[in-house]
Amino acid sequence: MDIYEVVTRLVGPIKPVGETHADEIRYENTIELLRLMTKLHGLIDEVATDNKDRQEYSMKRIGEACNQYLDNLGIPN
Repeated sequence: MDIYEVVTRLVGPIKPVGETHADEIRYENTIELLRLMTKLHGLIDEVATDNKDRQEYSMKRIGEACNQYLDNLGIPN
């Protein structure tokens, strides 16, 4: 089992099914997933901003990887 499978099992389903009770639960799952994504994107942005221009190769490489990820999403940092 990889991290994606662990997270999706912990969060639960988010795709709506058109049934009010089930979709209420899926809405709460969606909000929880969005909170997690916001925190993760914040961490990636922090690492990109703090390290993409470093002189140390290992730090710069990680910062550039995070920066490239954000660029691919179209998120300015």
